[in-house]
Amino acid sequence: MKHFSNRYIFTFSAIMVIVVATLLSLAATLLQPAQERNLEIEKKKNMLESINIPSTRENTETLYDKYIKESFVINTKGDVVEGVDAFTVVLKNEQKKPLDEQYLPVFKAVPNDGKNVIIIPVEGKGLWGPIFGYVSLESDMNTIYGVNFDHKGETPGLGAEINTAAFESQFHGKKLFDNDKFISVQVMKGGAPEGDNHGVDAISGGTITSKGLQKMLFDCIQKYNTYLLKNRT
Repeated sequence: MKHFSNRYIFTFSAIMVIVVATLLSLAATLLQPAQERNLEIEKKKNMLESINIPSTRENTETLYDKYIKESFVINTKGDVVEGVDAFTVVLKNEQKKPLDEQYLPVFKAVPNDGKNVIIIPVEGKGLWGPIFGYVSLESDMNTIYGVNFDHKGETPGLGAEINTAAFESQFHGKKLFDNDKFISVQVMKGGAPEGDNHGVDAISGGTITSKGLQKMLFDCIQKYNTYLLKNRT
């Protein structure tokens, strides 16, 4: 029976670790452009869905170029920040900065009905991880035109329901302001009263995710308050 010395085993193990690490690093480098491309397409697809434009992987970019007319970044004072690409702004990173240093992306779009709308990205915390999405507003900067929400790890059949048409459709026509006072949208356990301009039904069995989404909307959209009030028509 052949015996190996400790030195041989250590050397062989070290070489294998180096080889495997090199292969993994090479694979990650080669796959990175494709991963970034997928994220870009998914982001554009979600933005389009917030203005009720369905798309596929094949036509997402064509439709994005057709419907998204302009993008820019503002600060909390509502002033445009020059030299920053709105599409590349990572909201999670911005939220770590002091409020007055955060970049707030704005996307202007014209859907099929010819309305002028803006799209605002939102990001927050659900029960098991990040929740995020887009809210589109009509030109009065008050009425919600549409939304798109998604998540990383919410429970199927419960919190994950934020990504369903049944839940998202409730937001259409809801109001953010009561006169000039920012109210946002309340996600109500037990159901919103009929005719409530600010309320939608919470997800049955998904209370924590529902409250997380409500907080996400309030915290993210409130930062645009000055811009919305200055630009309403």
